Amino acid sequence: MSLTAFGLIILAGLIHAGWNIVAKRAGGDSRFAFFTSILNMVVWAPLGWWLGRDVVPLWGVKEWSIVALSGVLHVLYFVVLLRGYRKADLTVVYPLARGTGPLLSSMVAITFLGESLSALGALGIAAVVGGVFLIAGGVNLLRTAAKEQTARARIHKGMFYGVLTGVFIASYTVVDGYAVKIMLMSPILVDYMGNILRIVLLAPVALRKPAELKALWKLQWKYALAVAVVSPVAYVLVLYAMQHAPMSHVAPAREVSMLFAALIGGHLLKEGDRKARIFGAVLIAAGVTALGLG
Repeated sequence: MSLTAFGLIILAGLIHAGWNIVAKRAGGDSRFAFFTSILNMVVWAPLGWWLGRDVVPLWGVKEWSIVALSGVLHVLYFVVLLRGYRKADLTVVYPLARGTGPLLSSMVAITFLGESLSALGALGIAAVVGGVFLIAGGVNLLRTAAKEQTARARIHKGMFYGVLTGVFIASYTVVDGYAVKIMLMSPILVDYMGNILRIVLLAPVALRKPAELKALWKLQWKYALAVAVVSPVAYVLVLYAMQHAPMSHVAPAREVSMLFAALIGGHLLKEGDRKARIFGAVLIAAGVTALGLG
């Protein structure tokens, strides 16, 4: 992996962890995703227009189809993620989501896109998966689930939503990676135009109860604005990294965000098992380094 790709991933990881903590604090649902998408469209409109004014009119069926598929997968990802945050701890949902996604997307990239992986790279992926297990609670997760019914139910919900979110992460990673690596589409335009489609998909649900929507807007607009400003930056950096390195390396390396989430989220949200989760985050960082070298 080039230093350029590695640097982009590290920066993206810090930003990604930050906006997930903001989203957790917002406690929103699909309407929060709608607020975020609207603000995303407005904030980044000048850049979207500047880059797309000569390019987008030339897009054909293939380009619009890939953007449409990306938009649908991102909506499903965001809605499921937010629901998981309402039902369980961020430090269970987030690591499982971030661990499952890159593992699956790496397997797809190696199996279907002809990418290869060195022994050191494979060891790096194993370290990432092990770190994810520790951050999710490790052995204590299993012990708690066995002893306490309430905790077990909450952990099981976190595991379910975390893994399901990871499936959608893997799906949109492969689709968007194909768009920027094979079709050579602009990472910024793939994300921006996909976001416009997300607004269309979320609108029927969000606008169903106008009074509730207005009340939620007053409570959540600051959180939504923060996510709208920074989350596209994190993901576009990852897409640019995919243009400089194999997807099977970039996808697991994104999990450096787990290191920041464990350090920042554990402190701000005061969720338990901090030592084990920080050790797991360090293991992930080591795995990311191995991927960078391998």
